[in-house]
Formats: sequence, C-alpha cells, structure tokens
Amino acid sequence: MSTFALFAQLKLRLISGNLRGATERKIGFIFSVLAALFLGGLGFLLMSLLRLARPDIATDLGIVAYSAFAVGWAIIPLMSFGLDDTLDPARLALFPLRTRELAVGLFASSATGVWPLATLLALAGSLVGLPRGWSGVLVGIPAVLLAFALCLVLSRLVTTALSGALRSRRGRDALAVAAIGLVLVFQLPNLVVNRGIGDPAALLKDAAAVLRWTPPGMAAHAVAAGGLTALGELAVVAVAVVLVAWLWIKTLNRALVTPEATTRAASVRRSKGVLDRLLPDGPLAAVVFKEVRYIRRDPRFRVGWLVSVVVTGVLAFSMSGQGGGQPAVVIGITCLGAAMIGAQLSNAYGIDGRSLWMNAVVYGSEQDLRRDFAGRHLAASMVAVPLLALLALAAGFFAGDLGASLAGMLTAWGVFGIALGTGAVTSVLIPYTVPDRLNAFTGAAPGQGGTAFLGSMGAMMATGLLALPVVLPVILGLSWLSVLALPYGVAATLVGERIAGKIGRMRMPEILDAVTKPA
Repeated sequence: MSTFALFAQLKLRLISGNLRGATERKIGFIFSVLAALFLGGLGFLLMSLLRLARPDIATDLGIVAYSAFAVGWAIIPLMSFGLDDTLDPARLALFPLRTRELAVGLFASSATGVWPLATLLALAGSLVGLPRGWSGVLVGIPAVLLAFALCLVLSRLVTTALSGALRSRRGRDALAVAAIGLVLVFQLPNLVVNRGIGDPAALLKDAAAVLRWTPPGMAAHAVAAGGLTALGELAVVAVAVVLVAWLWIKTLNRALVTPEATTRAASVRRSKGVLDRLLPDGPLAAVVFKEVRYIRRDPRFRVGWLVSVVVTGVLAFSMSGQGGGQPAVVIGITCLGAAMIGAQLSNAYGIDGRSLWMNAVVYGSEQDLRRDFAGRHLAASMVAVPLLALLALAAGFFAGDLGASLAGMLTAWGVFGIALGTGAVTSVLIPYTVPDRLNAFTGAAPGQGGTAFLGSMGAMMATGLLALPVVLPVILGLSWLSVLALPYGVAATLVGERIAGKIGRMRMPEILDAVTKPA
C-alpha cells in the first residue's frame, strides 16, 4: 500500500474512532457532514451562476473567489490546530518515515474528509460559470485541481511553520490578536456597502487586477480565458505548487528535529482586591475567583469575548450609515452582542475537563450546583456588564443617537441574563470535551465540532425566543419597557440555574464522562 493511501485510510480510521460509542459525537459529525455538503453545494451554485454575469465581472469575481479559498485554507487550520491530530507534526515525529514520505502522507490526510470535498466541489462550480468555450473547460479541469492542491500545501506550510509557536502561550496570544484583525478584515464588505465607501464595482476591479497575478488568481483567469495563454498560466501555478510543497517539506524537516521551547514556571500568589472585600470566603467566592482567572488567563475566553465585541462594534459602525431607525439599530446591535457573549457560556463544564471530578464529589445537593452556576455567572457578569455598557455607548455614538444607548444598555443586560440561564441548561444537557489548550480556537475535541455548534446555536436560539417579549417592544419604540429587561433577565438566570441544578444533579456522571473524553 502506498503512503498516500495508507494515510488516507488512517485519517478515515481516526474519524471513525472518534465517533465510536458517543451519540453526541455522531450527531455532531452528521451535522458537520451536512453543513459541509450544503456549503459545498452552495459554493458550486454561486460559482456556476457567474455565467449569468458579464464576462469581465465574472472573471473578476472568480479571481477573488479563488484567492479567498487559498487565504481561507491558510488561516482556518490555525484555528483548528489541536483538533486534528495530523496538523501537529510533533505528534508524527516517531513515525518510521522519511520527511518526503511523511509529507505525502500529510498531504493525503489534508485531502481526506468532507470539508476538502466541499472545497473541491465549490471550485468545480467555476467550470460552469467561468469558461466561455470548450478550451476553457479543458484547461479548467487541471486548473481546479492545481488550485485545490495549492490550498492544501499552503495550509500545511503555514501550520507546520507555526506549530512550535502555537504550543506556547505567547504564540497563542499573538494568534488571538491576529484573529481580531481577521474579523475586521471580513467586515470590510459591510463597511463598503453600508457606509458607501467607494464604488463596489471599482473596488472589485481593482482587487482583481492585483490578485490576477497571484497563483490562485492565475488559475481562475486560466479557466475564464482558455487558449494558449491559459496553458502558460497553468504552468506558473504548477511551479508555485511545487515551490510551496518544497518549502513545506523543508519546514517539516526542521520542525521534526527542533525541540520545543520551554516556558517559565508560573508563580502562585495571593492577591487582594475588590473581590476579596466584597465576597466572604466560601464556595461562591471560590468559584468566582476560579472563573475570573480562567477569563483572564485562557486565550479562548479573550478571543471569544473580544470577537463578539469587535463584530458587534463594526456592525454598529457600518449599519449606522444607512439612515433611519437609528434607535432600533443601537438596541438591536447591543442585544446581538449580549447574545454572542452569552453563547460563550453554553458549555460551562467543558473548560474544567478532568478536574470537574473534584467538584462533582462535593456536590451534595441541587443547591450546590446552583451555587456553582451562580459563581460562574457572577464572574462573567463582572466583565460582560461594563463591556455591554461601552458597546451601547459606541453604538449610540455611531448612530448619532446617544439617547438610545440607555435603552440599548438595559435591554442588552436583560438579554445577557437570559443567555446565562439558557447557557446553564445547555451546559448540563449538551456537555462536550474541550481539548487541552493548544491555541485560542480549540473549542471542542475531534468529532465534537458539530455538537459544540449545535449547543451554542441552540443556546442563542433559545435566548432569542425568550428575549422577544422585552426586545421587540423596545425596538418598535416602547423604550420605557427597557427598565423591565434587567429584572426579566435576572429572573431567567435564576430559573435557568434552578433547572440546570435539578438536571445536572441527576446527570453528573454523564456530564463528567462527556467532558473528560480523550481529545
């Protein structure tokens, strides 16, 4: 059996092994497969519809799309570093293979799976939308394959080159900062459309003119143009694939023989602050202190919260340029931020992992579980409440209606309280393993990404439905009803804690098993 086939088979065995004996993982995997097939089919359809556009516009859109696929494959695997065992070359260092053979195997593992299939399916749509003749179709088949291969080797080059840094805390923090910048970049189209910054058609043409000379852009242009020129462009793309693959092999060889950097041991100290003065010693204070340290030290908390704030802040800035209905924009955007922040708490026990057993052995009653959730919620509120206040002020400032900030702030606090209650319930109903901290994006163990998505989306949908009675009237103009949002949110939090305590007490063995599965 060849190395390529062996690693493809190992990747399939790894996927099937992660699903063995776990209903939640099977449900999440099925959902992930359906999502990949849906997005791949949608990408194929959108690329096919380029045939309805003018040839020059279709070519420009194809160039931008091909470039976006390459950039996405270079960045997104960084966010899943630690979820896929084959992404980290250190886990494969003991394989009795030469570096080139290992590279072939890793390339095979990259091409194996439903998401690579979805990418290839979306790229194949360009064979329908871009060519204007049979020569374009004939050239397009190798062009699509070369573009796909370029995505794979570029992805492997980036993850291998940064694998050492991603194991260090400093590298994870740097990646977290980069993620915030990436979110801002993805929001640029909203700014262009909603704020009227420049002419979208001219911006598309200028971007395509630059990307046209990159390897992905040349592959897309080859599909659209056809002829002898396309053959020359394909030759350049093939050389680029070989060059990136060579750089990846060299980087892989170095990563396999380079020892990991050691980190200094952290010091433990007793701090005195506001919490020490306000909270008496006891179980509640212990939970609050633990959660505050998690929020302060774990990159995943910082990334999740900062991304929520940045996305809603950018949306507030972009949507405020549309004119009309500005109070509704302020209130709606601030409440969206509250729901997104609250969604970070839909798997409260996942971050504890194996250490949860120390809490489980002392949970003697439902009241103990409710106290534990109360401490977690109090710690989260200490950060979320001022953040939502600042977000409401920023949204009011951008919209030119600071008077709506008060209603937006009160309503958002209520929505956040509802999110705490629904998050407590989903934490005991849909718990899942959070792997060891390799970077800021390892939110679920292998095979549980779909479960994590369903849990967070379920919590957000429940939050949205429960928030409608107070949010909808305020958005429609009854701003005085915002004073009822906060007590409504507090009541939802208390009810959620009570329900979670009752269910969690009965399901504690299952919860402990779910959050301690091998990652």
